[in-house]
Amino acid sequence: MTTPTLPRILRTAPMMIALLAISALTAFPVLVVALAAFTPESQINAWPPRLLPRSLTLDNFTDLAGRLPIGQQTWNSLLFAVSVTALALILNSLAAYALARIDFRGNGLVLTVLIATMMIPFQALLIPIYQMVAQLGWVNTLWGLVIPRAADVAGIFLLRQFFVTLPRDLDSAARIDGAGELRIFWSIVLPNAKPALLTMALFHVVNNWNDLLWPLIMTNDSSSRPLTAGLTLLTGSATGSAPYGVVMAGSLIAIVPLVVMYLLVQKRFIEGVAMSGMK
Repeated sequence: MTTPTLPRILRTAPMMIALLAISALTAFPVLVVALAAFTPESQINAWPPRLLPRSLTLDNFTDLAGRLPIGQQTWNSLLFAVSVTALALILNSLAAYALARIDFRGNGLVLTVLIATMMIPFQALLIPIYQMVAQLGWVNTLWGLVIPRAADVAGIFLLRQFFVTLPRDLDSAARIDGAGELRIFWSIVLPNAKPALLTMALFHVVNNWNDLLWPLIMTNDSSSRPLTAGLTLLTGSATGSAPYGVVMAGSLIAIVPLVVMYLLVQKRFIEGVAMSGMK
């Protein structure tokens, strides 16, 4: 391994400084949340404000457990995010396989129409979707939260872009051996698409774990709400001011699982994003 020369260090120094500055700015809000979660409420509301607390406490977490069914809501978030992700992996991958590996009449038209639907704001579809869910009796249930989110065009397009990078010779060889489309999909395409599947899974888990609007509309009981929607109940206190320390404690609980998950799949995530844009 060669030692970096001084001119090379000087050339890369501005880029490294910029990356460190951007990383610090990105991590700063998370640091504020973590510090506020362990800061007594009196110090949070003190003036002038202080970034570093004079003392640390666990009272905010105790208060949070007394105000909300935090364990149940965390479980709801996990169940909601994992269920949607599991269904999306199945449905999106099947649709993406058909668009990427099967030559049928209207293939390009179907893909164009699907991409065009991404231009429709999700908020414009909330009322008709809610009416359908209500007619099925799924309001305030896990089914109502999960089923309408079980497939999405962005996931189909991401997987489709990855599937087209796989050699077609693999499919041809499998068909010569008598394999059908489902066998090719399960035994050949999916094992070679693990980076893209992990990428899509990460996107779905993060988006659904952090989702606020959808659970607020589809649930009206605190015990059936996911964590992010449940935390909104803390902002309407009778005193007119939100218990910021308690809210930050709940936010920290919501952040930690996502950070851990991203650290576990970071390498595959970057690989999947890079390869999904090759074609």
